[in-house]
Amino acid sequence: MAAQTPWKSPLHQMAGTTPTDYWNDSAAVDELTYALEHGAVGVTSNPTIIMAALKKDMRLWDARLRAIITEHPAWSEVEIAWQIYEDIALHASKMLLPIFERTSGHKGRLSIQTNPAHYRSAEAMLAQARRFNSLAPNLHVKMPATQAGIQAIEAATYEGISITATVSFTVAQAIAIAEAVERGLARRAAEGKSNADIHPICVIMAGRVDDWMNAVITRDNLTVHPSSVAWAGVAVTKKAYQIFQQRGYRARLLVAAYRHHLHWSEFIGGDLIVSIPYDWQKRFNASDVAVVTRIDTPVAPAIVDDLYTHLPEFRKAYDEDGLTIPEFDSYGATVRTLRGFIASYHELLGVVRESFMLPNPDVR
Repeated sequence: MAAQTPWKSPLHQMAGTTPTDYWNDSAAVDELTYALEHGAVGVTSNPTIIMAALKKDMRLWDARLRAIITEHPAWSEVEIAWQIYEDIALHASKMLLPIFERTSGHKGRLSIQTNPAHYRSAEAMLAQARRFNSLAPNLHVKMPATQAGIQAIEAATYEGISITATVSFTVAQAIAIAEAVERGLARRAAEGKSNADIHPICVIMAGRVDDWMNAVITRDNLTVHPSSVAWAGVAVTKKAYQIFQQRGYRARLLVAAYRHHLHWSEFIGGDLIVSIPYDWQKRFNASDVAVVTRIDTPVAPAIVDDLYTHLPEFRKAYDEDGLTIPEFDSYGATVRTLRGFIASYHELLGVVRESFMLPNPDVR
């Protein structure tokens, strides 16, 4: 008789046998429940994810939304939207608390994102980071890797806040994030403050790197081997990972924005986090992709050369000095991603507005 495997799925096996942590890229209750059953130890969220969770779980949140409106008759749509945003994130964070407590805070955390419209204001991001940090013990605060975001990341780290740097696609951004974290931690240490409970994270949105390369190829009528583009985000992330390991940066990489299995399988075995949307979790768990360590297997030089030779935007993403910090805000993938996050935030405001109006039979 064949031996029974203790693993429910490939993701469960990865989580149980390698240093690679698996997070759920969703705050929806059913989706998080599935992820936890298969080895997930964290959740990432942003305005798009929170909006999706609200839509999926409206049966759960509709009454709460209306209660907020009733309890706070003078609140604006913005105030109500942020309250329901926080409530959805906190509900998911409570589901992670047993893991957080069992691992002494090393795992079982949720990343909650600051207002994406504040990407140019370090002060506004920091103020919201302080607010979020006070809500639960197992929250990370997400801020974009814009010029102002790098400033806010250092300041928040200095204040003892575990940050997750997002809207990040390039090696230059990853290094700037890591260096900002190191400065914040060093300032704390110089003042005799403990860094033991600070767990910074640096996101690389690998799939959005691929998306931007494809958009540029179409926009500029470029010719690149079609199979090469699928490796762009992988190549950038693996290079950043090597640099983080060599330099001993204390921020931990997190891979997000999935487009195909390479965005999971190529990072297995790394001391990093893979934050996977529910639909991709199901696909990966139903696949026959072998759970073997690939993090140290380099992307084929011919593929990197193809991308590097034909795509100036890839060179900006791949080179350590491909972008300066002032150029982060105008990088194409940054602009596209912030535009989407801000649109999701305004969609959330629209849902709140409809909740004000629906009780009025004249507008049904």
